[in-house]
Amino acid sequence: MPAPRQTDTAPPGTTTPEALLTSPATTDAATTGALNETTTPAPDRLTRQQFTVIALLLTSAFVVILNETTMGVALPAVMDDFGITESSGQWLTTGFLLTMAVVIPTTGWLLQRLGTRGAFILAMSLFSAGTLMAAIAPTFGVLVAARVVQATGTAIMMPLLMTTVMSTVPHHRRGRVMGNVSMVIAVAPALGPSMSGLVVTALGWREVFWVVLPIALLALTLGALLVRDVADRARNGLDPLSLVLSVGAFGGLVYGLSALGESARHAMAVSPVVPIVGGAAFLALFVWRQLVLQRTDSALLDLRVFRAPGFSVGLAVMAVSMIAMFGMIIGLPLVLQRAMGLSPVTSGLLMLPGGLAMGVLGPVVGRLYDRLGPRPLVLPGVAAVGVSMVVFATLTPTSAVWLVLLGHMVLSFGLAFIFTPTFTSALGGLTPSLYSHGSAAVATVQQLAGAAGTALFVALLTLRSVALLEGGATQAQATAGGAQLAFAVGGAVVLVALVLATRLRRTDAPEGAHPGH
Repeated sequence: MPAPRQTDTAPPGTTTPEALLTSPATTDAATTGALNETTTPAPDRLTRQQFTVIALLLTSAFVVILNETTMGVALPAVMDDFGITESSGQWLTTGFLLTMAVVIPTTGWLLQRLGTRGAFILAMSLFSAGTLMAAIAPTFGVLVAARVVQATGTAIMMPLLMTTVMSTVPHHRRGRVMGNVSMVIAVAPALGPSMSGLVVTALGWREVFWVVLPIALLALTLGALLVRDVADRARNGLDPLSLVLSVGAFGGLVYGLSALGESARHAMAVSPVVPIVGGAAFLALFVWRQLVLQRTDSALLDLRVFRAPGFSVGLAVMAVSMIAMFGMIIGLPLVLQRAMGLSPVTSGLLMLPGGLAMGVLGPVVGRLYDRLGPRPLVLPGVAAVGVSMVVFATLTPTSAVWLVLLGHMVLSFGLAFIFTPTFTSALGGLTPSLYSHGSAAVATVQQLAGAAGTALFVALLTLRSVALLEGGATQAQATAGGAQLAFAVGGAVVLVALVLATRLRRTDAPEGAHPGH
């Protein structure tokens, strides 16, 4: 017999129509009542309350994602302050990524258990507590622990945002709202290093956290006052075995993939193949366990999302594109600094316009998606990413800076036309009860694809560079040659996304359909 599901619902408030992401001043005051907590079809437009909640979630997600990319620039200052080596300092980033990989698969269950309000308060409380811990950390170990606490809150936020959008926004408006989600995903990581560099230079690395903390606390306070549940809560218990298997599977895969690139530089005590194989074994067991538990609607991560129309194809295109993007993020700065001799500040500024352009294009692409669907947008987007990889594969120590800027802008435009349509089409085919699990699956694949892209590019670049150095090339020539190979392979990988993109379709789940059917 299926396990009974208890839901917490409240009568719907007045739903006076309101234009999405425009001024809500003309909306009747009655719309400030509680959000509809049922999974009935969304009204044609957002209420004032729904508009406020989504805007708050977007702002909060921007803050937590901005935080992800601040430590790279601040790492030298942290190393000097605590007297640690680079191998120890990298745990500020590795620990963050591992925590994200472990926590995200649990968010499908967590969002259904706690609801929108409870999940938001938990996410921002953890993030704020971790930020305060980091700002006052007396030792490096405490700082790493603080980053883990921050990452736990961050891992909850993005699935929460996507689930809330899918639960409240009508089908024909989801593209433009998902465009704002894509803007957050694109702009926040681009601004993180720039913001961190300015603060660290002027004040110090601790002040990076002191700048973020008041914003996080303000978001937490507003969320406690304004956020209400927008979907059913499920009183399913947490399966301990699924949790253990999840840690082994996703933690092992992300750690192994991250170490794979590093192992190309120097020998490691334990081959990264060990955690990768172990993670794959745990993943197989995790999948088996979820298939058993979802028969009673009690899975930690319900895999019926992969049976929804368009979900697997959209997720696959997004994953391949993430591999290319993360490969560029790690590979391009190496070329700019080690091959072309540019400073870190100049390298960051060259990549900033593309990141900002991708963010600005997010809402525009979202509106186009609502009119055209995914395929007319994604196909040219994937083609643009392929062209940028070809441009990067031609870079040499004497290449013009404008060529790098042009290639990065083309890449950014291409990614802008990929992410919003793939997110929206993948989640659009799900029934409301699977939104949280679909969002968790998307975020999990993002983490794995990012780790895979980094490992692929670093390994290819390093192996080729070493071979060129042994052949008598200079360091600049070797770095450029290694990057040429990495970007050429990246272009070949993008061809897979191009083939998959031809199968994309607009997806809208039938209202009231049973999960997985």
